[in-house]
Amino acid sequence: MKKRIIAVVMALFCTTALIACKEKAGKAGGTNTDGLLNKGKLVVATNASFPPFEYVGDDGKPDGFDVALVKSIGDELGLKVEIEDMEFDSLMASIGTKVDASIAGMTITEERAKAVDFSDPYYEAVQYVLVAKGSKTKTYDDLKGKKIGSQMGTTGDLLSEDIKKDENSTEVDTYDKAIDAVNDLVSGRLDAVILDKNPAEVFAKQYDKIEAMDGKAFGFKPEQYAIAMPKGDVKLTKKVNAALKTLKTNGTYDKLVRQYIETE
Repeated sequence: MKKRIIAVVMALFCTTALIACKEKAGKAGGTNTDGLLNKGKLVVATNASFPPFEYVGDDGKPDGFDVALVKSIGDELGLKVEIEDMEFDSLMASIGTKVDASIAGMTITEERAKAVDFSDPYYEAVQYVLVAKGSKTKTYDDLKGKKIGSQMGTTGDLLSEDIKKDENSTEVDTYDKAIDAVNDLVSGRLDAVILDKNPAEVFAKQYDKIEAMDGKAFGFKPEQYAIAMPKGDVKLTKKVNAALKTLKTNGTYDKLVRQYIETE
C-alpha cells in the first residue's frame, strides 16, 4: 500500500515538474503556441537598402513602407515588432530560425514558395531598367552583351542571368546592396541595372546621370510582394493575412502608400 502511495506521489511530482519546466521554457523564449520565436514579439527581417520600401532612416533605424506596414500588422496582433536588418540573400535562410518573418519587397515565386509560406500579396510591382541618360538600350535584346548589375537574390538578379543565358557575352555583376550597383552605373562601370520600379525611380531622382525605364518595354511581367513566414506555420500566416486585410479595410494601408510611395 505504501509503495502504491509513494508511486502515485512520485507520478504527481514528475507531472508537476514537467509542467513547470514547460512554463519556464515558454517565458525564457523559444517556440510557443503562437509559432513565434519569442512570446509577445514578432521578429521581422528586412534589407534596408530598397527605398521607398525599406531604408535606413535619419535615426539610423530601418524605415520605409514595408517596415511601417509590418509594424501596423504587429499592432493589430498585439505584438511588439522587432526589425532585423540583413543582406537580402540571407533573408530566406533566417526565417523560422533567427526571425519569425521577412518583409523586404520580396516577390512571390514558385522556388521561394517551396521553402516558406507567403502572406496574401500586399503590393504589385514590375522590374525597371536603370541606364545612363542618352543610352540606346531600349529593349530586351539591347541588354544582350551588356554589363548588367543587380542585387543578389532578387528578381533583377534572375532576369540578368536569363539574359546571360540568351547571350554568353553578357556580363552580370551582383551586389549585396542595390545602391552599390547604382553607383557603378553612375561611374560608368555598368551599362544597366535591373531592379524594382519604385527604388529605380528613387535612384533616378537622386542621380542626374541615369534614368529609369519601364520594364514592360523589356518584356518584364508584373510581380507581387508578400511577407514570408516559416513553411507550414498556418496559424501565423492566417493571423498576418487577417491583420493585413483589416489594414486595407480601415484605411491604414492607403495612408502608408501615400506617406511612403506616392510621395516619391
